[in-house]
Amino acid sequence: MMRRRARWVEEHQDAGQAAGQRAGAGREADGAAWEMELAGAGVTYPGPVPVRALRPVSLRISAGEMVAVAGRSGSGKSTLLNVLGLLDRPTEGRYLVRGVDTSLLGEVGLTALRAREFGFVFQSFHLLPERTAAENAELGLLYRRMGVRERRDASCEALGRVGLGHRLAALPGTLSGGERQRVAIARALAQRPRVLLCDEPTGNLDRHSAEVVVGLLAGLAAEGLTVIVVTHDLQIAGAMPRCLDIDDGVVSERSAAGLAGQ
Repeated sequence: MMRRRARWVEEHQDAGQAAGQRAGAGREADGAAWEMELAGAGVTYPGPVPVRALRPVSLRISAGEMVAVAGRSGSGKSTLLNVLGLLDRPTEGRYLVRGVDTSLLGEVGLTALRAREFGFVFQSFHLLPERTAAENAELGLLYRRMGVRERRDASCEALGRVGLGHRLAALPGTLSGGERQRVAIARALAQRPRVLLCDEPTGNLDRHSAEVVVGLLAGLAAEGLTVIVVTHDLQIAGAMPRCLDIDDGVVSERSAAGLAGQ
């Protein structure tokens, strides 16, 4: 079992590292900005006793990287994910998305940037039980200026990318947990984001299904999608070529290989 897990970690580390190298080469070639950059960004929630949920952190993430954010419950993982996904604003420092300083954007501009750049995947699948896989995958497109056929084509293409092209008409109740999570990933992919933010995407899955989902995410990173995975599972974090560890709001970077050996 330990040998199989070690091979699984190595395979996905190799895929992610290759993706990061291709992304870095592409960035140098076209002179593009970093995909995401935090510059002394922190979050403090006001109150009688202010809570520093995220200590000031500076880091850069390039296009096509696969990055884990690991830490225990309450460590600040969700706060960091919310900042990266433009769901919360830093209360200090700056956050740049492809060179755009988000502190200069109003709510309309922030919403537009979030819709254009980011896709979200959560621990709970949030699928409508009476809708097919294809219908669930196109839910995020309902408020876009797209025709019915264009929406359906986008959802079917996304389901094909996650290996569910043969289950378009399946209802969620007939799918396994891993398949339901893949439908949720397809729903995010149908919107054609540049960055996929995943909050505990394997939390409700058995080990085999979790490995399938992580392998899928590694494949998407290899295609050039930036993938951020929040997890408390050190084996999942160890499968990523880069890992950010967070504890009590303090972000540090650790070797994924070191995490895999824990």
